[in-house]
Amino acid sequence: MKTGFLGLGRMGAGMAARLLAVAPDLKVYNRSAQATRVLAEQGATVAREVADFADCDLVFTMVADDAAERDLTLGPGGLAETLPAGAIHVACSTIGVDCARALDAAHRQRGQSYLSMPVFGRPDAAAAGKLFLVAAGPAAVFDAIAPHRERLGQRSFLLGAQPEQANLAKLSGNYLIATVIESLGEAMALVEKGGIDRHAYLELLTSTLFDAPVYRNYGKLIADRQQRPAGFALPLAQKDLRLVLAAAEALAVPLPFSGPLRDRFLHLAAQGYGDLDWSALGVAAAEAAGLPHALDPRPGPGNA
Repeated sequence: MKTGFLGLGRMGAGMAARLLAVAPDLKVYNRSAQATRVLAEQGATVAREVADFADCDLVFTMVADDAAERDLTLGPGGLAETLPAGAIHVACSTIGVDCARALDAAHRQRGQSYLSMPVFGRPDAAAAGKLFLVAAGPAAVFDAIAPHRERLGQRSFLLGAQPEQANLAKLSGNYLIATVIESLGEAMALVEKGGIDRHAYLELLTSTLFDAPVYRNYGKLIADRQQRPAGFALPLAQKDLRLVLAAAEALAVPLPFSGPLRDRFLHLAAQGYGDLDWSALGVAAAEAAGLPHALDPRPGPGNA
């Protein structure tokens, strides 16, 4: 299948590079042309506009939010208008449930196939092909892209026939990670203020009942006070909280922990910490506890 990849941010660039092994004629596109240079050097063809994907059988998208995905797919000259009948669009972006439904409807109307396949993992996992792929949509489409899935991730999950189900699962997973980061940061602040070294405490946790990647990886970021560069920036995480709350409201599901998380995000945004990794949620607990040198005292320029 002639393959394309649109969206070459920190996640997308690594994913696209992985696909070159199974799609040597890979065509890539990014709004900022600078992001395409490394892939061009590796053999990818650089597209100047979305219309250049008219000859593709399969395209992947990995963009920041609903607005970018809608513009890329549903806007004038977007993928829905450009791709031929029978083509497949795999959206790996973390988008809302309603957005996924709209993409699916537009593609079905034109005789195309759509699969939602958001991912769990940070940029280093994307570059190493170690992502976890969360898919929903037609099983035949999921099977057809098996070689591509094997290059992108260490394991794939097909959760249902409705594409938006994958997006709901991804958003709920990010919500769960955010609660872990917050609660872990609170616990670490508590023991540190009581005189216990936070790195020793983290080793205790991850060597006993909490030996899981989410505790090991984010615990280390919190303990090391390492929030720059951001693997997943606070504004994107805050966006995901808004999306999960919208989904929860539509399904009438209370999410009591969302309130404290929302306030923590707003606090960090108000302080100008938009360039930090979302592990800063946990470090902010140390700052609130009055511990010295928690968050970087020189806020970055971005806001959520």
